[in-house]
This record gives sequence, structure tokens and C-alpha cells, in this order.
Amino acid sequence: MENLTPRQIVILKAIIDDHIDSAKPVGSEDLVSKHNLKISPATVRNEMAELMRKGYLEVPHTSAGRTPTPLGIRYYIQNLVDEKEVPVLQEVAIKQRVWQERYEQDKFLRQVALSLAEASGLLSIVDTDDGRMYSAGTVNILEHPEFLDIDAAKSIFGILDDFEAYQSVFSKMRHGQDITVIIGPEMEIPHLDLAGMVTARYSCGRTQGRLSVVGPYRMPYAKIIPEVRYLKNLICELGGNW
Repeated sequence: MENLTPRQIVILKAIIDDHIDSAKPVGSEDLVSKHNLKISPATVRNEMAELMRKGYLEVPHTSAGRTPTPLGIRYYIQNLVDEKEVPVLQEVAIKQRVWQERYEQDKFLRQVALSLAEASGLLSIVDTDDGRMYSAGTVNILEHPEFLDIDAAKSIFGILDDFEAYQSVFSKMRHGQDITVIIGPEMEIPHLDLAGMVTARYSCGRTQGRLSVVGPYRMPYAKIIPEVRYLKNLICELGGNW
């Protein structure tokens, strides 16, 4: 990655924050007014051009605005995400939902998947190393313009029907990380260049597996990452008797 100036970092973060919210390309004038930047739109455009040259932004077809590239999203995740705590009331609601199923692994992991889909507003997948998979929130995917393309939607839904394809996404990952984010092209699945996945590995007693959130790669990482971490920890807190 090329070094960014402090001003370029501010502009890149603002563009990605706005793109996460709107799913639309971000223009210089909107950026200046919304974020009260103390520079002119022309200066912002010059900095956008530099961010494009460095590979962090791109111009979609038929648009004057900019969107982040996978490199830009990766920089954002590694350096600019301010994680939000999971609200206490949400933690309590999730724990109450899964508590009653804690002695039955199948029902428990299904409730975890439902809770994660509800919290994230995206597709959730919980699996075990022996090949069981629980998913929820497939309808959430269709609310995002990235998946209105039929080939992209088919590829996402295809993951749910092919455990080996889902597992292959993780084959090149480094182990030992608390939370891992996989961005579009890194999945190496056709038509999912605009997708992203936040995943965590859990290990409790004799049961191991992953839980993941799948959605557009402009997903709100500041919110999603803590939710995945909370449910990962909850699996082992409540599921240690399996």
C-alpha cells in the first residue's frame, strides 16, 4: 500500500463511510458539505484523483462520484474502523434467545445463526467442522443493490448449497486471528467481487467451526465485527457442555 497523507486519510474515510450508508458513488461537493471539510470541492477532487492513482478509489461507469476499491476497503478495515460496542439490551436479547437451546447443539447453533442475521441485517452462516451448516437472513441479501444481479445472487445462494465451496473460501486464510474479513476477489468465487465476509472461528469442547456474516463489501464493519465477536464468545460460554 502506498502511504496516504492525513488529508487523504480523512477523505478516504469519509467516502467509505458515505458509501456504506448509501451504496452510491460519492461526489466531492456532497463530501465537503456533509462532513464540513475545510477545503474546496476542487481540492477534494484533486485528492480523489490521487487516491485513484494509488488504487484506493475508482469511478463507476456513468457516474461522476467515487467508490472504494477492495484495496480501499482493506485499508479502511485495518486502519480506520472505530468498532462500536454491542448495545447491552441487544446482548441481553440475543442471550435470552439462545439460552433455552444451550443443551441441544443443532437448535442452539440455528438460533445463533438467526440472531446473527437479525443483528447484522445480512446473511449469517454458522458451521461445524463435521459439515453441518446453519444459515439465516437470505432475504436480507436481496435488499442490497450489489446482489440484484442474478449471477451475484446465485453465487451467494450457491455457497449455502455447497459446504466444500464455503470451506474453500477459508483455505488461504491465516489462522490465529480473532476476526477475519474477506473481501470480494479474495473469495475466488465468480460474480462475488462486490461481496464481503466477516468470519470468526470458535472451538468449544469437541465442537469447532465458524460463524460468518456475508453481504456487500461496503457492510458496516464497525457494527458487524463486534456482533460476530460477541456471538463467537457466546457459543463457547453457553455451549461448553456438548
